[in-house]
Amino acid sequence: MRQNYFKNAALLTGSDVVLRLAGMGLRIWLANALGGAGMGLYQLVLAVYGLFVTLATAGISVAATRLLTEELSRDKAAARGMLVRLVLAGLTLGGLAMVAQLATAGLAAKWWLGDVRAAAALRTSALGLPWMAISAVLRGFFLARRRVEPNVLSQLAEQTVRIAAVVWALSRTQGWPDGSRCALVLAATALSEAVSTALMALFYRREAARCFGSTAPRPPREVSRRLWDILWPVEGGRALSSALHTAENMLVPACLAVYLAASGGRTAALEQYGTLKGMALPLLNFPFGLLGSLAVLLMPEITQAHIEGQTARLNALLDRMLRLTGYFSALAGTLFWVWGRPLAQLLYHSPETGFYLEILAPAMPLMYLESMVDGAMKGIGEQKAAFRYSVWDAVLRIGGVAVLLPRYGMRGFLAVILLSSFYTCAANTGRLLLSSGTGHAFRRWLGAPLLAAAAAGAAGRGVRRALAGFPAQELAGQLAVLAAGGTVTAIVFLLAALPLGLWEEVRAVLRQAKTGKNRGK
Repeated sequence: MRQNYFKNAALLTGSDVVLRLAGMGLRIWLANALGGAGMGLYQLVLAVYGLFVTLATAGISVAATRLLTEELSRDKAAARGMLVRLVLAGLTLGGLAMVAQLATAGLAAKWWLGDVRAAAALRTSALGLPWMAISAVLRGFFLARRRVEPNVLSQLAEQTVRIAAVVWALSRTQGWPDGSRCALVLAATALSEAVSTALMALFYRREAARCFGSTAPRPPREVSRRLWDILWPVEGGRALSSALHTAENMLVPACLAVYLAASGGRTAALEQYGTLKGMALPLLNFPFGLLGSLAVLLMPEITQAHIEGQTARLNALLDRMLRLTGYFSALAGTLFWVWGRPLAQLLYHSPETGFYLEILAPAMPLMYLESMVDGAMKGIGEQKAAFRYSVWDAVLRIGGVAVLLPRYGMRGFLAVILLSSFYTCAANTGRLLLSSGTGHAFRRWLGAPLLAAAAAGAAGRGVRRALAGFPAQELAGQLAVLAAGGTVTAIVFLLAALPLGLWEEVRAVLRQAKTGKNRGK
C-alpha cells in the first residue's frame, strides 16, 4: 500500500509537470497569436466561464470522491448505486450550468464584461460543462479506487486534443476578429472535454468489471441527504468565492479604461490586462506545480498527525513544509527577478511582461507560502477559516481595484496584488500556527531563504551584466544566455542555502521516501 502511495505520488507529480509545461506552451502560443488585446478578451471570457465551471463541478467533484470512498469500503452494490446517482447529479448540474451560461451569454458580454465580442466565446464554452461534470464524477471514482492512471491519461489526452484543435483553428483564421478567434479557442476546449470524458468512460468500463463484477446497483442509504450535505456548502462557498473573483476580473479593465481614457481607453486597458493576467501571472505561477510532490507527500501526513493528536509530529511536518516552500519560492522569485525581462522578451517579445515579472517576483514567497498553508489548514480542519480569509481578500481586492486603478492604472493593480499576497499569507499562516500549536520560526522559513536569494540575486545581476555584450539577437543566443545565467543563479542559491538548513530538510524528505519504499516491500 505504501509503495503504491509513492508510485501514485510520483505519477501525479510527473504528469502535473508535463501538463503545466504543455499548458504554458499553449498559453505562450496563444499570447503571440491573439496579441495583447485578444488575450485580454480571452481572459475576460475565462473569468465568467470559470464561475459556471465552479457551479457545474465544484460540489460534485468533492462529493464523488468522499461518498464513493465511503461506500466502496462497505458495500459494492451500494457503491454502484451511489455512482449512478452521482452521474445523474453531475449531468443535472452540468446541464443547468450550460443552459444558464447559454441564456446569459449575451447579457454577460454586454453588461458584465462590457464587450459584446465575448458572447460567441461564452456560448461555445458552455457546451463543455456537462462533459466536465460527468468527468468529475468518474475522476472521483478512480481516486476512491486509488487508481490515478486513468485520470492522468485522460488529462494528457484532453490537453493534446485542446492544443491540436487550437493550433489548427487559429492557424487558419489569421485576420479574423478577436471575438471569433476566442470563440474557436473555447470551442476547442469544449471538444477536448468531451474527448476526455469519453476516454474516462472507457476506462470505467474496464475498472467496473474488476470492482463490481456482476453486482447489481442498489440504492445507498440516505443518498439525497448525504449528497446535499456536501454539495450545498462546497458549491455555495466556491461559487461565492468564484463570483467575487469574477467581479474583480470584470472590474479591472473597466477601471483601467478610466485611467487610460486619453491614451487608448478600452483597447489599451484590454492589452495591459491581457499582458498581466494572460502572460506574466501564468509564468509566475508555473513553478508552483513542482511543489506538487511536496504537497502529496506531506499533506496526508499532516492530516493523520492532526487526527491522531500527534502534536510534536504535526509541528515538525508543518515546519518542514514552510521551510522547503520558503527555499523553493525564494529561488523561483530570484530567477524571475534577475531573468524575467529577457525571458519575457524571448517568449512574448514584450518588455511590459518583463516589467511585471520583475515587480512581482519578490512577492513569490508570500504567494507560494499562502497556497501551501491553505492546503495545510484544510488538512487540520480549518477550511472555514481559510474560506473566510479568501472571501475577505476578494472583497478587499475589489475595493482596492475600484479605488486605485482609476487613479494609478496598472501600478495600482500591482499594489493590490502585493498587498493581497501579504494579507492572505499573514492571515492563513497565523491561523495555522495558532490552531496547530506550532511556534513561529520566520528566520528559518523566510530569513534563511532570503539570505540565499540575496546572494544569488547579486551573482545573477553580475552575470547578466557580463553577458550583456553577448550576441543574443537570434533564438539560440537568447536561450544560451538564459540557460547559462539561470544555471549560475540557481547554483549560487543552492550553495548559499544548503548550509543554512536546506540540506537538512532534503535529507529528511529523502529519508521519509526511502522508509516508505522499504515498508512497501
